Amino acid sequence: MIKLVVTDIDGTLVADGENQVNPRLFELIADLKEKKGIHFAAASGRQAASIEYTFRPIKEKIFYVAENGAYMGCYGRNLFLYPMERGLAVSLAERIRQDPNLEVMVGGAKGTYLETGDQEFIDWMVNGYHFHIIRTEDVTAVQDEIIKVSAYRKSDIQGATKALFEEYSDRVKMTISGDMWLDCMAPGINKGEAVRTLQESLGISPEETMAFGDQMNDIEMLGRAYYSFAVGNAREEVKRAARFEADTNRNNGVMKILQLLQ
Repeated sequence: MIKLVVTDIDGTLVADGENQVNPRLFELIADLKEKKGIHFAAASGRQAASIEYTFRPIKEKIFYVAENGAYMGCYGRNLFLYPMERGLAVSLAERIRQDPNLEVMVGGAKGTYLETGDQEFIDWMVNGYHFHIIRTEDVTAVQDEIIKVSAYRKSDIQGATKALFEEYSDRVKMTISGDMWLDCMAPGINKGEAVRTLQESLGISPEETMAFGDQMNDIEMLGRAYYSFAVGNAREEVKRAARFEADTNRNNGVMKILQLLQ
């Protein structure tokens, strides 16, 4: 019997850069919670404020696994927070800042910090993803716990950050999300470990868990669910890591599977 459903957002529920979830999914999640007692968690590299906005019709009924597992909570409550070692986070942010082709972002408990002068990028983050953005002259000097350091590029982030991987991957958890983001967290932090914590807190086993994903940062999460699904548009590495395959995000693959639980 399924007791927990966990899904990625970008590339899994919606296309990258979009923020509109099929409204019928909200009704389905609420129905499964009310009638079957099935918990739902949205797991993303996004910050909690963005997840809350995306799922606003049911925001009080779900769990948020945000910042690629560095933050876990529910509506209005931070349940678990996993900060990076500050000196290492600062060093990484400074290193990203040296590359003029990359934007550096620092995720904290209070919001996401940006020092960029690119107003178009800021507007996209605020109006597109609904991040809580805090402008600062220096992201390395913020008075907040740092839970994630990210690099952004419009395309080919993996190729553009190869040197960063070689320099830092033995000291921080680094993961590629889509074609635009490199997210860096404390060692051992990922969506899968956050799901493990949630499962243990709720008394739910992997055999009672269903998970959906499309990118490399979803693989550990899929490993925490017997019913692991890669959507049809997922990377091949993700399809190999999952037991099952759902339809694509644009064809409502996640919703089609969840309807089978009703």
